[in-house]
Parts: sequence; structure tokens; C-alpha cells
Amino acid sequence: MSPKMDLDKYKIIEFAKKAIHCELNHITKVSDSIGDDFFQATRMILDCGGKVILFGLGKSGHVGKKIAASMASTGTPSFFLHADEALHGDLGMIEKKDVVIALSNSGETRELLNAIPTMKKIGCRIISITSNENSTLAQHSDLHISIGKIKEADHLNLAPTTSSTVTLVLGDALAVTLSYLKGFKKKDFALCHPGGSLGKSLTGKSI
Repeated sequence: MSPKMDLDKYKIIEFAKKAIHCELNHITKVSDSIGDDFFQATRMILDCGGKVILFGLGKSGHVGKKIAASMASTGTPSFFLHADEALHGDLGMIEKKDVVIALSNSGETRELLNAIPTMKKIGCRIISITSNENSTLAQHSDLHISIGKIKEADHLNLAPTTSSTVTLVLGDALAVTLSYLKGFKKKDFALCHPGGSLGKSLTGKSI
């Protein structure tokens, strides 16, 4: 990177706005595309009788951790499984009654694909979220949700930015939809979230 970058304030502000609008446009496209695959995903999770396991690596892994946390705090038992750790014993955390949500922009992440045969033997259901409905991961899943063809927000169109944001938004939508369908109430949220200012606002006391 050159030490003599052009620090023109208006160019910098304009570049930042373009990045934000890039992500906003893709969020709108995903919102417009919500349909039967999303409906089937909610049904699969509601009917499973087990946990929801977010499965990913890299930036998709970070997004998976947040989605799992949101689901857990809103009435859907969930945790995150790191793809590398899965291949070294943590696949034992998965049970037949569970649903795995595998996150990968390309749908070709080797570590995720290497775990699929074992998941199939366990008998859990697999939902994948990728940008490519023809990817290997999508083809080996019970259900696939597409985030569509993505243009990343960085100037190289390489860094996971738009793709991770859109995946996160889709995961949030799934979490709150499940919470609504389960009839999750404020008192239930307080039970899961007794700490901090949010916990205090719900219970009248803080841990």
C-alpha cells in the first residue's frame, strides 16, 4: 500500500457511501427473493426436535457465531461449530434430530465439504446458505437458500463484506421468524438474558 494515499475528504466519504449502498442494495435483493426455501427452512427447524447448529469457517464462521447467539437468546437452542474443529472430534456434538445450517459464500469450502459425509451418516438435516445454488455444498444439502450473486463492497471485490452482511441479515430474519412462530415472550427473553442493561430493563435488576 502506498504511503502517499489521496486523503481528499469528499472522495473518502463518497467511497464509504458507495460501500454502504453496495451492501444495502444486496440486502434489498435478498429481501425481495425470500420465498419457499425460507419457509421450508423454518418448517424444518420447528419440526426437528433438536438443536440448530451453525457451521462455518473464516468470516462465514464469525457470522455463524452471531446467528447462533441470536437464535439461542430468542428461543431456538443453537450453537456454533467451527469447521476445522468439527473434523477433529466436534462432529460428535451433532445428533440425528439436529439441523445444521452450513454457511459458505462459494459453497466450495473444503473443510465444510469434508464434514458432510459424516453428517449424512449421523442423519441430521442440512440447510446451506451460499451465493451459488449449483455449488457442491448446495447440491449435498437437504435445503439450500441462495443469497444471490454478490458484489463485495471493497474496491477489489474480494474481501467478505457484502456476502457476510447479507448472510447475517438472512440469519437474523430466520432467528426472529422462529422466535415469533414459537410465541417467544419478553419474560422468556429475560430468562435467557438476565445480565446487563437489557436484562435490568426486563427484570428490574442487573446481574
